[in-house]
Amino acid sequence: MFKSFLGFNLVKEYHSTRADNRFHPSKRNQIIIKSAIVLLATLLLWNLPSSAFGIEGLTIVQQRIIAIFAFATLMWILEIVPSWATSVSIIVMMLLFTSNSGINFMVDEEKVGKLLSYKDIMACFADPVIMLFIGGFILAIAATKTGLDAQLARILLKPFGTKSENVLLGFILITGFFSMFVSNTATAAMMLTFLAPVFKQLPPEGKGRIALTLSIPVAANLGGMGTPIGTPPNTIALKFLNDPEGLNMGMGFGEWMMFMFPLVIVLLFIGWYLLKKLFPFSQKTIYLEIESNAKQSNHKNIVIVTFIVTVLLWLTDSITGINSYTVALIPFAVFTMTGVINKYDLEEINWSVIWMVAGGFALGYGLNASGLAENAVKSIPFGEFSPVLILLLSGILCYILSNFISNSATAALLMPILAVVCSAMGDKLDIIGGIPTILIGVAIASSSAMVLPISTPPNALAFSTNLVNQKDMTKIGLIVGIISMAVGYGVLYVLGKYHLI
Repeated sequence: MFKSFLGFNLVKEYHSTRADNRFHPSKRNQIIIKSAIVLLATLLLWNLPSSAFGIEGLTIVQQRIIAIFAFATLMWILEIVPSWATSVSIIVMMLLFTSNSGINFMVDEEKVGKLLSYKDIMACFADPVIMLFIGGFILAIAATKTGLDAQLARILLKPFGTKSENVLLGFILITGFFSMFVSNTATAAMMLTFLAPVFKQLPPEGKGRIALTLSIPVAANLGGMGTPIGTPPNTIALKFLNDPEGLNMGMGFGEWMMFMFPLVIVLLFIGWYLLKKLFPFSQKTIYLEIESNAKQSNHKNIVIVTFIVTVLLWLTDSITGINSYTVALIPFAVFTMTGVINKYDLEEINWSVIWMVAGGFALGYGLNASGLAENAVKSIPFGEFSPVLILLLSGILCYILSNFISNSATAALLMPILAVVCSAMGDKLDIIGGIPTILIGVAIASSSAMVLPISTPPNALAFSTNLVNQKDMTKIGLIVGIISMAVGYGVLYVLGKYHLI
C-alpha cells in the first residue's frame, strides 16, 4: 500500500532489509533448527493421547486445533517466514485437517469429532472487520493519490509557528492524527520525508534532530490506538468484543474513539514533553517548508467530502444504525464509481496485513466452532483465576512479545485465548473494570511496545535514518511505553468500573 506514499523508498528498503536478514545464507542453520523445533512440537501435540491435555471430552479435531495453534505461536515468535505467510498456512491446515472439505481419511466425523465448516473458515477473510480494514486502506490511498495527505500536513503544521519545541509538537500531533486513519508505517515514512529540509537548518551537534526523528515513531505508535482502524490489534480486539457468538458487546467505532481519542491526545503531549526534555533543542527556531503537489480537482473534492462523511458516520453509528463495517465500504463505492480509485490502485492495499488478521480470526473461529473453547472452560477452572493476575499477565506478555514480533501476530495469539478466559470469568472481572479492560488493554500494550528498532516498522524507519542510536530509542520507548500502559489501563479500569464501556 506504500507505492503512492512519500517516503516509499524508506519502506521498500525496510522490507528488503528484513527479507535479506531473514533468508541470509548465514541464517540457514538457524532456520533449519527453528523449523525442526516447530515441526516436532506440532507433531507431538498432534499425536499425543487426548488424555494428556487434561480437557474432558477432547476430540481429535480439537486436538488438531491445539497443535495448529502451537504451530502458529512458534512460527510467529520465531519469525521463520513472514507473519502473513504463517496465517495463510493456518487457514490451509484448518481446511485440510479440521473441516468438512478436508482430506477424506482424516476427517471422518464419526472418528475425529465435529468438523468445522470450510465456508466459515474461508469467510474469515471476508469478516466485517476485514472490510473495516479495506475501507481504511482505500481512504488512505485516495488521500495520497490526490496529494491531500501532504497538503493536510502542510496546512496543519503551519499554526505551530517557528519555535523549535512547537514544531516538534506539530510533528507529533499530526503524525498521531494521521496514524489513526492511515497505516502507521506509511505515516512514518511520509513524515520522516517532511523532516529532511528541517534537518538542514539544525546544527548536527544538537539533540533537536534526535527529538524530531524519534517523535515520528512515538507518535505513529501511539496514534494508532485512537481508532479501530488505526492498527491491527485494535480491530482484532473489536472483533472478539463484538462477536455475536462470543462476548457480543456491540462496541461501535464512535464508542471506541470516545475514550481512546482523548487518551491518545494526552499520551502524545506526554511524549512531546519527554522528548523535548530528554533531547533539548540547541536552536530555538525552525522555518518549516513542506511542498505539496496537490492540485485543485474534482477528485480531491470528492475525497474530502467522502472522508468527512465517512468519519461522521463512524462517530454516529449508534444514532444512524449503520455499523462501522458497512460505513467502511462507502468510500470504496464512491471512489470506484467516480474514478478516484482504479483497478491498479487496488494493488496498493496491504493484503499481507489482511491475511495476517484473517489467520488470527480463523484460530478464534476454530476454538469456538469446534467446541474446544467450551470444553476448556468446563475443564479448566478459569473462574478461580485472579482477575488482577490475568490483567497483569496479559498486558506484560503482550508488551514483551510485541517488542520482538509483529504486534498483529501477538494480538492474534492472545485475543482468542483471552476471549475464552474472560467469558469463563464473567462478573469476576468487574473488579478490574470488566472484559474490555483485558482485551482493549492488550491492544494498548501492543501499541506501547516501541523499545527496539525491530519493535515496529515506524521504529525501524526512524532508525534507518542513522540520526538516532538504539540507546536513545530504547530510553524514550521504554518510558513512553510504560506510561502509555499505566495511563491506558487506568482509563479502562475507571470507564469499566462506572459502566461507561
